Amino acid sequence: MERMLSGIKPTGRLTLGNYIGAISQFVKYQDEYELYIFIANQHAITVPIEAKELRQNTKDLVALYLASGLDPEKVTIFLQSDVSAHAKLGWVMTCMSYMGELQRMTQYKDKTAKGERGITAGLFTYPSLMAADILLYDAKYVPVGIDQKQHVELARNLAERFNNRYSDTFVIPEPLMTTVGQKIYSLQDPTKKMSKSETNPKGTIDLLDDPSAARKKIMSAVTDSLGIIQYDPEHQPGLANLLTIQSVLSQEPIDSIVNRFQGKGYGELKREIGQTVYDFLSDLKAKYKDVLDRKIVDQVLQNGAQKASSIANKKIQKVYRKVGFIITK
Repeated sequence: MERMLSGIKPTGRLTLGNYIGAISQFVKYQDEYELYIFIANQHAITVPIEAKELRQNTKDLVALYLASGLDPEKVTIFLQSDVSAHAKLGWVMTCMSYMGELQRMTQYKDKTAKGERGITAGLFTYPSLMAADILLYDAKYVPVGIDQKQHVELARNLAERFNNRYSDTFVIPEPLMTTVGQKIYSLQDPTKKMSKSETNPKGTIDLLDDPSAARKKIMSAVTDSLGIIQYDPEHQPGLANLLTIQSVLSQEPIDSIVNRFQGKGYGELKREIGQTVYDFLSDLKAKYKDVLDRKIVDQVLQNGAQKASSIANKKIQKVYRKVGFIITK
């Protein structure tokens, strides 16, 4: 099997967008790839976050991953901070990165363009750590949405730069883009991504939302005045967003959904999608509670860290020897 790696920051509550754009894909990939998923808690502190909140977010995230169908017998799930090689290689990759490269990275670029103050050095250099996260495991593929593709491009550039300077060391990773549900948009502003940091609570469905409340959010979702049910993201972004949600959760092709609703109104479509979301969240929350009741999160992370460390430690030893940190032959 080819190796695949992905990470997610434990900042804020996971949304339906996170599930559709990432988690649902991982559930499929675990049978097709040697899959490693890490909780990027070191990336989480690039902006202020309370320790209590970070701990709770991390626990919830792992529990939701398991509840969503990720099997710890198939996929290696671990905390970034439990594998010291991430920070070690992160520094090496920071020293391989150019200022201009990091200045072009979206998060830093957007925040500076808005004139935000208090931007940390960590926020500026975190893409180098992200490159290290990927390169440690010789991952062939990194599943990403459109927003994250540039991080894989940086990892590729740094891997090639290191290989050219010190001899072949890293596999050059490839971004793997999904076709349906790459990005789920706000229910209230379908021009913006559904985000954990969404300010309008009606725009986002959290995976731990009350299912009835989530159904109401679907019913109040912004659509348009055309009154025609068709998949047209450019002219009907709100409707296209709802059709994508229904397609992924019901596993029914969008064309089939559109055909079934020909001549019908948006209200009827929203009722079906609302019920689909209600059923999905009800089932997910029951499984999430079961995971917590069985108290398996700590053991899953411990096992994952041991397996990940066995690979990462070998890689960092190789890197340290090549750059001259290890002086004995």
